[in-house]
Amino acid sequence: MHELPTVLIFIAIFIFAEEKLINDLSRMSTHERVRAIQKIPKSMKEKREIRNRVLTERKKKSYNQDAHLNCCAQCFYNIALVRSDNSFVDCLQLFQFWQKTLKDIGSQFGTSIHSYFVFLTWLLTFNIFSFLINFSFLAIPQLIASQPNHLSFTSLEFLTGAGYFTNTVLYSGFYTNGTVGKIENGSPYYMQLAYIFTIGIYFIICFLSLIYSMAKSFRNHIVMPQMHSRNAAKLLCIWDFGVVDEKAVQMNQKNISTQIKEALSEMHVESLNLSLQQRVLRISLHLAMWSLSLGLAVGSCAGIYFFSLVNLELFLNEKNTQLQNEAAMLILPIVVSLFNHVMPFLYSFSRLVEKFTYPRHQIYTAIIRNVILKISIIGILCYYWLNIVALSKVECWETFIGQDIYRLLIVDFVCCLLGSFFGEFLLRLIGTKCCKKLGVPEFDIARNVLDLIYAQTLTWIGIFFAPLLPVIQMISFFIIICVKKISLLKNCQPPRKAWRGSQMNTVFVFLLFFPSFVGVLSVVAVTVWRRKPSETCGPFRGLKAPFEAISGWISVLSSSPSSGWVVWIYHNLIKISNQWWDSKNFSTGSVGVAWWAWQGKVTAKSPFPPHPTSLLSSSVLLCRAVKGDPADQPGLGGGQRIDGVSRASQRWDLPVL
Repeated sequence: MHELPTVLIFIAIFIFAEEKLINDLSRMSTHERVRAIQKIPKSMKEKREIRNRVLTERKKKSYNQDAHLNCCAQCFYNIALVRSDNSFVDCLQLFQFWQKTLKDIGSQFGTSIHSYFVFLTWLLTFNIFSFLINFSFLAIPQLIASQPNHLSFTSLEFLTGAGYFTNTVLYSGFYTNGTVGKIENGSPYYMQLAYIFTIGIYFIICFLSLIYSMAKSFRNHIVMPQMHSRNAAKLLCIWDFGVVDEKAVQMNQKNISTQIKEALSEMHVESLNLSLQQRVLRISLHLAMWSLSLGLAVGSCAGIYFFSLVNLELFLNEKNTQLQNEAAMLILPIVVSLFNHVMPFLYSFSRLVEKFTYPRHQIYTAIIRNVILKISIIGILCYYWLNIVALSKVECWETFIGQDIYRLLIVDFVCCLLGSFFGEFLLRLIGTKCCKKLGVPEFDIARNVLDLIYAQTLTWIGIFFAPLLPVIQMISFFIIICVKKISLLKNCQPPRKAWRGSQMNTVFVFLLFFPSFVGVLSVVAVTVWRRKPSETCGPFRGLKAPFEAISGWISVLSSSPSSGWVVWIYHNLIKISNQWWDSKNFSTGSVGVAWWAWQGKVTAKSPFPPHPTSLLSSSVLLCRAVKGDPADQPGLGGGQRIDGVSRASQRWDLPVL
C-alpha cells in the first residue's frame, strides 16, 4: 500500500517530463528538432510517436496563434475604421469653411440670426444629398442610354432652362420608358421603376429626416430648455480655458456676453400698463395691418393667376419664334418673384406702426404673414400646373412644368441677391447719410427664412419634373451664404433688443415640414396617381398614370411565391392609401388646410373663374379641382381602373424577386 503513491509520483514525473520534451521540441526549428529526436535514447517506434506528437502540438500552436492574430487584426481594423471616420469628419469640417463665420455671427448678432445661417447650411446639405441620389440612380443610367444632343447651345439657356437643356437629363421628358443597359445573364434596369422608386424613397428619407430634426430641436429648446439655459452654469463653466488665440478669445467673450444679454432680457421684461383706449388703439392697428397683409396676398394671387394664363397662351402661340417664346416665358417668374420679394419688404415696415413689446412676437407675426403669402402663391401655381397645363395641348407638359420651376428658382435667386443690395445696402446708406433717424437696418429674419423655404418647396415640387434641380439649389444656396454673410457684417446691426432665439430653429424646421413638405407630398401624389403622362415624352409615356408602372410590376410578381411579401405590402398599404385618397374629403373652412388638401379625383372640366378674389375662393377652387365624378375624367373614369395591370404586364418582361 505504501508503494502505490510512489508509483503514482513516478508516473506523474514521467508524464510531465514527456510533455516538457514535446513542448521544447515544438519550439525548435525543423533541423534542430530532427537532430534532437535522433539523440533521444529510445527505439525508432517511440521516436516516431514523439515526432508525430510534436507535429500535432505545432499545429495547435499555429491555430491558436492565427486566432490570436485574427483577434488583433480585428482590433486593428476597428481602430483604423474609427480613425478613418474621424478623418472623414475632419475633411467635412474643412469643406464647411463657414463654421468659423457662423460662430462669429452668433457672437455678434445673437442666436436668432445664427439660427438662420444654420438653417441655410442645413438646406445646402439637404440638396447635396438629393443631387447625389438622383444623379446616381436616374441621370447616370439615362446618360448611358441617351443619344447625343444636336441642339445648339446659347447662353440664354441658363436663364430660361429651355433650348439645349430640353433634351438633357435635367428634365423628366428626356428619360426613356424602356430598359437601360441590358447585360447578358443580368437583370435590365427599368427606368420607370427606377424613377418612381428613387423619387419615392428620397421623399421618405426627407420625411424621416425632418421628423427627426424637428423632434430633436423641439426636445432641446422647448421641452427641456433648462439643459441649455442655466445661467449659473454659463457664468461659472462656459469659458474654454484651452482657447489661447487672441481673436478666438475676443469672439468667445462676445459670444458669452450676447448669451447673457439674451437671458437677462427675458428675465427683466417691462410690463406695460395700458389704458383701455390705448389697448383698443393697439388692437385696431394690428387688425388693420392684418387686413392689409391679407389684401396684398389676395391681390398677388390674382395677379399671378392672370399672368400664368398669359404665360400658357404665349407658349401655345405658333406664330412666335422659339426665341420669342423663351423670352416670353420669363414674364411669369419675374412677376412671381416681384410679388415674393416686394410684399415681404412692405410687411417689414409694419414694425414702425405695430410696436410689439417682445421682439419674438414681431418675428413670429412677420413669419405668419409671409407664410400666408408664399403658400398662397405656390397653391395658385400648383393649380395652374396640374389643372390647366397638364390638361392643355402642351406636347410634353412635364418638361414645361420643370422649365417653369427652373425659371422661378433662377429669377428668385437673382431677386434674392438684388434684395441684399437694395434692401440692406441702400437702407444702410439712407440710414447713415440721408435720414439718420432710421439708423442701420436690422437683419430681417422672417423675410429671409421664408425665401429659403419657398425656394426649397419649389425644388421639392420640381424634383419629379426635373430630377437635377437640386444642383441649381446647391449653387444658389452656396452663393447666398457668402452674400448674406457679407451683407450682414457690412450693412446690418445687431438687434436693438437682445432676445434669445434658440427656439427659432425649431420654428424653421416645422415650417419646412408643414405646410411646405406636406403640401409637396400632396402635389406629387396628385401627379403620380391622377395625372395622365404625356404621350410622346417622359418615362411614363403610354400609361394612364405614373403609378401604373408599379401596378404592372406587382402583377408580374404575383406569380412568384417568393415575392409574396412585396405583393402583400402593395395590397395592404399602398392600395389602401390610394382608396383613402379617393374617399377623403377635407373641409374647405380652413384656408391653410384647404390650400393643400388635394384629395379625390381631379376632373378635367372643372370650372375656373377668371379672377380669384380672395384666399377662401382660391382654396375652394383647389377643392373643386380635386373633386368630381370619375366618369368625367377622360383617362381615369368610367370603369377604367388606374392600375392597368393586364396591359402593363403584357408590355413588360419584368424580373421576379
